[in-house]
Amino acid sequence: MSEQKKLSNVNNLAGTIEVPGDKSISHRAVMFGSLANGKTVITNFLMGADCLSTVDCFRKMGVSIDIQEGTVTVEGKGYDGLVEPSSILDVGNSGTTTRLMMGILAGSSFHSCIIGDESIAKRPMARVTKPLRLMGAKIDGRENGQFTPLAIRGGELHGIKYESPVASAQVKSAILLAGLKTNQEETTVIEPHKSRDHTERMLRAFGVEVKEDEISATVKGGQSLTATNIFVPGDISSAAFFLVAGAIVPNSEIILKNVGINPTRTGILDVLKMMGASIEIIPHKEDAFEPIADIVIKTSSLKGTTISGDLIPKLIDEIPVIALLATQAEGETIIKDASELKVKETNRIDTVVGELSKIGATIKGTDDGMIITGKTKLVGNATVSSHGDHRIGMMLAVASCITQDAITLYDAKAIEVSYPNFFDHLALLSK
Repeated sequence: MSEQKKLSNVNNLAGTIEVPGDKSISHRAVMFGSLANGKTVITNFLMGADCLSTVDCFRKMGVSIDIQEGTVTVEGKGYDGLVEPSSILDVGNSGTTTRLMMGILAGSSFHSCIIGDESIAKRPMARVTKPLRLMGAKIDGRENGQFTPLAIRGGELHGIKYESPVASAQVKSAILLAGLKTNQEETTVIEPHKSRDHTERMLRAFGVEVKEDEISATVKGGQSLTATNIFVPGDISSAAFFLVAGAIVPNSEIILKNVGINPTRTGILDVLKMMGASIEIIPHKEDAFEPIADIVIKTSSLKGTTISGDLIPKLIDEIPVIALLATQAEGETIIKDASELKVKETNRIDTVVGELSKIGATIKGTDDGMIITGKTKLVGNATVSSHGDHRIGMMLAVASCITQDAITLYDAKAIEVSYPNFFDHLALLSK
């Protein structure tokens, strides 16, 4: 039976926490450190299941990676130092590992196979296999490479100019990483909206020249990566759950330390401001490759809003908890242009609508989002499920803070994918 937790409401939330390291940055730090020449030391690394899947995959390709209490040391031997894995590369539940690694493996000198869990087997990979094949990659897999398992025969690649139909950092990153293995050719990715730019920022930190404009990124092949030390800022997608909790739980004030505020990721902050939240952002002054801040959130009087267009790529992972936020705002909140939600760990339109409805929310799904009417008392006295999706699980745990009666959350263990000490932090703030 899946793990279950009985969760009850709280009187208030108060205190200071530091959320785990950013998942997207942790993945990339291990990958780029593995491709670089020399020793890369990564601090504040996220010890979640997804990032550990990335570590495991690169160890299987001959990279020495040592982990000591949140610090990861990667002994890189350069892109050409990777060796053919003797066993299948298991990505677990990690879409980031799958897609970015495909870009790396496309230009390798060997054969490899990628497999993941049941959720990964349903997630669309053609958005990556298509452009990589245009570059000359040899990729096969289920339904002609649309789904895992995938087999990749690395080889000679050439640069392309690719117009992606979706704004996806994973697609963009896979193509740019493959582009580094071309013979001095340029590779450009053009997106409908700018997706998160962690890859571009971190490649520069590793000594790679990247050209950017508003919706495109370009790399030239033949560049090598030089080892560097990386501090991983707190994950704003994890912080989002406590930002919402601080706004909706009565008599609350939460301070979140060292949160990454990359402008391609701060949609949750924009939405909180649009809805009238009492929030203060205190930027750090040090010159890091990613901007960092402390954030103070207090109980707030909220109003409904419309969330759409260019804002969606900046908060796609936060939409489940934004839907919860909207249940406590006066009036209607409309979320649209977010059909990407259908191909996450779950169909997050269906799961958010279904689970919040169980506890009394007035919410309905649409083809590309949802409509939420507030302000609503959430009743609880229900059994809800994460459906194996960490962000759905954390959203429901935050919802329990304000339900009239307790709720039972099934498959709470899924939360460990991105926030292993989530319930410890919730208990700390509830004291």
